[in-house]
Amino acid sequence: MKMKSITGGILAGGQATRMGGADKGLQILHGQPLYQHIAQKLAPQVDNILISANRNLEQYRQSQYPVITDEIEGFSGPLAGMLTLLKQASTPWVAFVPCDVPYFPLNLVEKLYEQRGEALAVYVNDGEREHPTLALLNRRIIPMLEAYLAQGDRKLMLFMKQINAHPVLFADQASAFINLNTADDIEKANKLKK
Repeated sequence: MKMKSITGGILAGGQATRMGGADKGLQILHGQPLYQHIAQKLAPQVDNILISANRNLEQYRQSQYPVITDEIEGFSGPLAGMLTLLKQASTPWVAFVPCDVPYFPLNLVEKLYEQRGEALAVYVNDGEREHPTLALLNRRIIPMLEAYLAQGDRKLMLFMKQINAHPVLFADQASAFINLNTADDIEKANKLKK
């Protein structure tokens, strides 16, 4: 279900150290770059899509989606990408998905939105662990996030706790939130059926 007034944000701006420095979002899964799998699955759930990337910008622009680089230099982690996309979004809410989680649920955005309550931020808990990069954030947190990053803090979960974000349970769906972090992960995923 498409959620009006929500922007989709794809986080593809990291250094991908576990991928040997290769650009994770551009790794090929079943014949197309990882980030495109994310975009195809996210597009029906949101109003529009923005991509956070810090290199290979031309390749990401081939998607026809706006590609935005971090305002804070030096690969400052997912929070820097989140801040940049929140500032660029024209909707009150932004739903974030990292470029390396291609199996996320088709009702991700809808469920996060429906269970947000009064919170300005919610994130996924799969019943086994928390996934704060799979999150729905309101643009009203921008000043708080700017202040947090200005102090030199980078820890995403710590920030989520500071702003009273709460987890949304996707029980028994741990496999939907598997990260493809390494070249080996990509190779194994390519051997599985689509």
